[in-house]
Amino acid sequence: MTEAHVIFNGTTASNTEPEDGSPSSIAHVLFRLSRLDLPAKEHFESYLRYKARANHKRRTIESSFTSIMLFLRFYGTSGKTDLKDLQRSDLEAFIEHEQDRGMHITTVKTRMACIVAFLHYLIEQELIPATALKKRIRFKLPDLLPRAMHPDDVKKLLSIIDHTRDRALILLLLRTGIRIGEALRLTLNDLDLKGRKIHLYQGEKNDRGRVVYLSNDAAFSLKRWLRWRDPEQFVFARKEEAPLSYSTARSLFKRYLIEAGLDHKGYTVHSLRHTYASELLNAGMRLEVLQQLMGHQDIEMTRRYARLTDRTREEEYFRAMAKIEKGVDDD
Repeated sequence: MTEAHVIFNGTTASNTEPEDGSPSSIAHVLFRLSRLDLPAKEHFESYLRYKARANHKRRTIESSFTSIMLFLRFYGTSGKTDLKDLQRSDLEAFIEHEQDRGMHITTVKTRMACIVAFLHYLIEQELIPATALKKRIRFKLPDLLPRAMHPDDVKKLLSIIDHTRDRALILLLLRTGIRIGEALRLTLNDLDLKGRKIHLYQGEKNDRGRVVYLSNDAAFSLKRWLRWRDPEQFVFARKEEAPLSYSTARSLFKRYLIEAGLDHKGYTVHSLRHTYASELLNAGMRLEVLQQLMGHQDIEMTRRYARLTDRTREEEYFRAMAKIEKGVDDD
């Protein structure tokens, strides 16, 4: 695939066409904001009021609200509460998080444009330093097909992970196919270790719950971790009983890729989910069953994995081609 990049240079075009009823055009988003617990909430409200005074359209304000709300919620999971502590790595982690959740590239671009505009407003108001936006933000366009890890690379990765918690987390992602956000929100009540099941009562991208199953190695690593961990509510917890943050999980995965000599292959945490799906399909699992395990609403989403790594199709091709070539040789 030809590598492409999307570049944010810190400038965004504002839609300033007036809207009827502009004095009340943000009342609904301010009400929604009042019910949320977010970092920099007062700065967020100030920015929304600024956009209303500038007569931005209602849909523009709503788009900004959704994008900034998602980012601030994500930022809060990293354990930070003050945007003065914002770093480029926080923005890059959010981009990867949205891509890993399956968001289309145009959606990610739109959200980042809204977030960058918000941050520029805070910089102009001297509420945060300009260091986070000092350089342009670059990120790769995602592959049209999911990137699964090669079996040899999986072995290399697992061979260097000795940390009890990290091995349990990575094996859990690899053997259950759950999303990283779903794994980090797991509580002890979600686990049925005797039945080797995990109950996901609400999916990360939709409200549909599902059950996934634990392989022998994943169950062993998870039990081993649970014997060592403190008795917090979350399975993968950090200090003060809060779940491990996405950015922390992303960082540790990248560190293990580097240690295994795999950092040049473009794998992300989400590659573990893709690997899970590809391996089950190659082992003969029906698409309809995999769809339920993955939590896909549309089977076409699941079918992408069959297009990528259908080993049965590959084997049938070479078997048929061998017959064709043998026929040519006989002539």
